[in-house]
Amino acid sequence: MIRAVEIVPVILHGGTLDMYEASTELAESLCQFKSAWQLIGRPFPAVDQRTSLGLAITWPNTRFPFYNAVFLTEPMTDARVLRDAVQQAVAYMRARESGGLLIVCLDNLSGSAKDRAASILAQARLVQALPMTGMAGDILPMEAPAHPALRFVRIGDEATIQAFAQLNCVSYGVPIETGLSLVKEHTLWHEHAYGFVAYEGQRPVSTATAIVNDGCLFLFLVATAPGARRKGYGEAVVRHALQTAHEATGIRRTVLHATEAGYPLYRRLGYHPTGKFMGCMLEL
Repeated sequence: MIRAVEIVPVILHGGTLDMYEASTELAESLCQFKSAWQLIGRPFPAVDQRTSLGLAITWPNTRFPFYNAVFLTEPMTDARVLRDAVQQAVAYMRARESGGLLIVCLDNLSGSAKDRAASILAQARLVQALPMTGMAGDILPMEAPAHPALRFVRIGDEATIQAFAQLNCVSYGVPIETGLSLVKEHTLWHEHAYGFVAYEGQRPVSTATAIVNDGCLFLFLVATAPGARRKGYGEAVVRHALQTAHEATGIRRTVLHATEAGYPLYRRLGYHPTGKFMGCMLEL
């Protein structure tokens, strides 16, 4: 299962980013996160998308928990305001049939809201499950050489969507059967995304997707099977997805939210950090 972690402060560009640029890129990071998830969820027939009192909800109610999300959208300085927003989010999440994430932009918290964030989340029985670093860069085009062990197949049918979902389930420690709720919905893959599964022979081993979203390429749910790591497979499929999307659209800028494991790869590719985020899940 996904382990709990502590909230940590963000360091931007080694401390060289001016405050205006930092705040602009942080706002971009949160906006891209929300709007990309809205794009992903919109085609599902049971989706609930709304904005209310500092929360942005996009909840397609799939069994795959990473598609269901509630975002804290506003900067907060007062612990009471944060507590009220978290309680509202938790009440919503507990009323849903399927699990999901509360996404907190940690760098939008200051004052008593920042000081008491960890205790407020714990009191609401939320687990800080998925620490993420917002990252961005005008890094395209990039070299995307073929990997001798891999072939890349674009995601667009039930088999490749299932491979994408299963790789993410295995990588993030969620039940594989939850991914079956995704295979019938193809809109994202046909209309908005350049997603690929990398195969070693007949075995899917890694996946990456670049979503065309509001003038950026949003890099989405990159995952590599545990037994296939440290072979360059993740970097190869990320490069392939980003460069294919760039060649089709001309977009140079790309945004993502990196896990701790993926962060070193994205730094090597030229991304820089823009802010800290936390994905929180309800205690079981």
